[in-house]
Amino acid sequence: MDSVQFLLPLFLLSLAFPCLQFVRGNEELRALMELKSSLDPEGKVLGSWTSGGDPCSGSFQGILCNEHRKVANISLQGKELSGWLSPAVAELKCLSGLFLHYNNLSREIPREISNLTDLGELYLDFNNLTGNIPPELGNMPNLQVLQLGYNQLVGAIPNEMGSLKQLTVLDLQCNKLTGKIPLSLGNLEKLRLLNLSFNNLNGSIPATLADLANLRDLDIRNNSLSGRVPSALKTLGDGFQGANNLDLCGLGFSTLKACSNDPTLDPSQIDISNPATEGLHPKDFPEPANFHLHCSQTHCSKSRMFPQALIAASVLTIIITFICVGLFTFLRYRRQKQRIRNSSESSEGKLSPDPPKELYKRSLSPLVNLNYYNGWDPMTDDQNGTRLSHEYLNRYRFNVDEIESATQYFSEANLLSKSKLSAVYKGILRDGSLVAIRSINVTCCKTEEAEFVNGLNLVLSLRHENLVRLRGFCCSASRGECFLVYDFAPKGDLSQYLDAEDGSGHVLDWSKRVSIIKGIAKGIGYLHSNETNNPTIIHQNISVEKVVLDLQFNPLIMDAGLPKLLADDAVFSALKVSAAMGYLAPEYITTGRFTEKSDIYAFGVIILQVVSGKTVVGSSIRMAVESFRFEDFVDTNLKGRFTKSEAAMLARLAVMCTHELPDQRPTMVEVIQELNGFPAQHAS
Repeated sequence: MDSVQFLLPLFLLSLAFPCLQFVRGNEELRALMELKSSLDPEGKVLGSWTSGGDPCSGSFQGILCNEHRKVANISLQGKELSGWLSPAVAELKCLSGLFLHYNNLSREIPREISNLTDLGELYLDFNNLTGNIPPELGNMPNLQVLQLGYNQLVGAIPNEMGSLKQLTVLDLQCNKLTGKIPLSLGNLEKLRLLNLSFNNLNGSIPATLADLANLRDLDIRNNSLSGRVPSALKTLGDGFQGANNLDLCGLGFSTLKACSNDPTLDPSQIDISNPATEGLHPKDFPEPANFHLHCSQTHCSKSRMFPQALIAASVLTIIITFICVGLFTFLRYRRQKQRIRNSSESSEGKLSPDPPKELYKRSLSPLVNLNYYNGWDPMTDDQNGTRLSHEYLNRYRFNVDEIESATQYFSEANLLSKSKLSAVYKGILRDGSLVAIRSINVTCCKTEEAEFVNGLNLVLSLRHENLVRLRGFCCSASRGECFLVYDFAPKGDLSQYLDAEDGSGHVLDWSKRVSIIKGIAKGIGYLHSNETNNPTIIHQNISVEKVVLDLQFNPLIMDAGLPKLLADDAVFSALKVSAAMGYLAPEYITTGRFTEKSDIYAFGVIILQVVSGKTVVGSSIRMAVESFRFEDFVDTNLKGRFTKSEAAMLARLAVMCTHELPDQRPTMVEVIQELNGFPAQHAS
């Protein structure tokens, strides 16, 4: 009786929380072996999955377990798996992440996958999946990311998708989907990214999508959509893409034709006898969401445009199919080329992939922080068993798959800049937010892990309105790289606005130039102060390329504190460009040291560049500045529209900041006080 009373609560608890069940028998192992047979029927990839092995020992490739020794993550993207996804995957009850993108999987998506109620991320894109999207997917209460793009899926988007209350990303691009965009998608209150491009969808855009407060990106390009785009979607800016929908129109959308009718007029109110409505047709008016106007056989037979429309639609479908196939082939080629390159690097003894590490952490952020690799890891214990970093660093930690997914496997199309030291890519995280991801080879990072972690702590602690925020990091032994994830600045770096031609759209007006100079000064002042409870931070490499602009043209200084993470020779290598551009203070040649005054010298050069609009500040400009000849150093693109008193103040500051003797240069506090003393004047 006592044993029954003891076991009954455990039995009830296991029913309520299946992921807390104790491992009994080999249910999960049997499911994994079935999954192996379907995913890898030729046995070329998953040889480490053995019937006598332990999935949670770290020996099963791509498998990660939770603290209860239940399979929590399957990460097998880009492995050239040539089979299909077995319904046996539904037996892995605690699975929270399934990453099978960039493979050659075929057949249909098993509807049994909907039984994975803990699944948060499902990546099946870049495969050859066929059939319909199972409506049962709408029964997955914790699903946050659903990636099904670049497959051969057909049929309509199920209305049940609107039940995925936690969904933040829905990507169905480049399939063969038909029908209308479901009204129910307007129920996805957390949705940030919706990509339905390159399909055969028709009908209008549901007005309910415009009511989604968190929506940031809506891509409906290359479909057969019609009607008026809800005007509220204009708030998405560049996040809305609707090109190549022949009958889609909207006012204020750069990629759409303007609607030819009065937006306040309802189709049912058209009076053909009224001269004001002459030439208008009901198709010019917004069609009620997902309402199809059925015409009689008589009307259809009288339509002279029907054959032409049918031919046009067929040609468009063929073109879209070729584009998708071409893009899919290209991306697969790029991925294969990258794998070959990585393999060759490993064979040369640089770095080789390490087996998965048994570690699973529930993230405090919406991102799933998993660590797939052993090897170089700045978060491990030191020889004395002391933790090298504070626990809060885990909250800023990304995994390799998030980085690869965000950059589309480091696509050249996402490459923003590249140097011998690093490369910077534009990326989209799984929550839909834009980021800039800096990739640094591990050989360029500090070799002492304690120093590296201290540097991370420092950089992550920096918070100022004129500094680019570091959102997190990732260190991968398998790739031999470290990644720094920053907020993205949509207006690019400041160098793009120098040497600009009038009419190019890159000529900054005077007030923006003054505001940018003030913002840069505040950012440097923050680094030089003790506001961060840290020692003074010397940037060491300030330039117009290291200043980016947000949507309001507020300046943000990049790479603050980066030298704290880099090896000395990597820092020295980066200085060569700085010296060539004239930013390096003259005393560095004799002392080899950086101080606050060397940052101030570089700031003085930036003042000269911004005021003159020139990348290279020659001796003629410097002489004009020193003699206050405005017409010879203020950008001629301004056509005299600047404030002379401000120009004189900036000229004087530039001369002081670039003085040959560091002791004669002002402090950043003095510079900011001088800039704050600008009177409120209009350009004259």
